[in-house]
Amino acid sequence: MITCCNLISGCIATYWAFQGEFKFALLFIVIGAVFDFFDGMTARLLHVSSPIGKELDSLADDITFGFAPSAIIFSWLAPLTSDLSPLTPYVAFIMAAFSALRLAKFNLDERQAMGFIGLPTPANALFWGALIVGAGDFLASSPYYVYGVIAAVLIFSYLLIAEIPMFALKFKTWGWKGNEVKYIFLLTSIIMLAFLQISGLAAVIAWYILLSVLTQRK
Repeated sequence: MITCCNLISGCIATYWAFQGEFKFALLFIVIGAVFDFFDGMTARLLHVSSPIGKELDSLADDITFGFAPSAIIFSWLAPLTSDLSPLTPYVAFIMAAFSALRLAKFNLDERQAMGFIGLPTPANALFWGALIVGAGDFLASSPYYVYGVIAAVLIFSYLLIAEIPMFALKFKTWGWKGNEVKYIFLLTSIIMLAFLQISGLAAVIAWYILLSVLTQRK
C-alpha cells in the first residue's frame, strides 16, 4: 500500500512537470520520498518482504525518482531551446533509463546494506527538482545554460551507476566516532538549507556527492 502511494505520488509529480508547475512536481517527489522511506522502515520493523514487493518498489522509484525529474527537465528545457534541435529536451529522459538501471543493480548488489554504490535515485530526483524550482530562472539567464544542463544530465546519469561508494544516513551508534562524516554532512546541510532555501536542497545533494567522493574508502 505504501509503495503504491509512492508510485501515485510519482505519477502526480510527472503530471505537474508536464504542465510546467515545477513546484508542485517537486512537492510530490518529496511526498513520494516520504512514502519510500516509511515503506522501507515498515518492512524492516515488521520483517516482511516479498519478491513482488521488491519489484513494485523499484517500479515506483523509477516513476517518482527517475521519470518525474526527467519530465521536469524536459518541460523546463522545451520552451527555451526553440533555436536548437527539437530533439534537445529529450536528452532528459536518458536519466530515467539510467535510474531504472541503477535500481536494477541495487536489487542485485549485496554490498549496499549500510551505504550505496552510486548516487541514490531519490537524491538525484531531489537535486533536479530543487535546482529547477530554486534556480531555474538564474540558470536560464546564462547563454550556455542548455549545454550546462545537458552535460549535467549526462554526468548525473553516470553517477547513478558509477562504482563510487556513497554513505547512507544509517547509524549503528550515536557517538561521534565512526559517524564523523554523517554529522558533518547533517550540520552543513542545515546551514545550506537555512541560507539557500529550496535551491539549498540541490546544494546539499551536490555536497553529499562531493563528500562521498572525498571520503570514500578503498
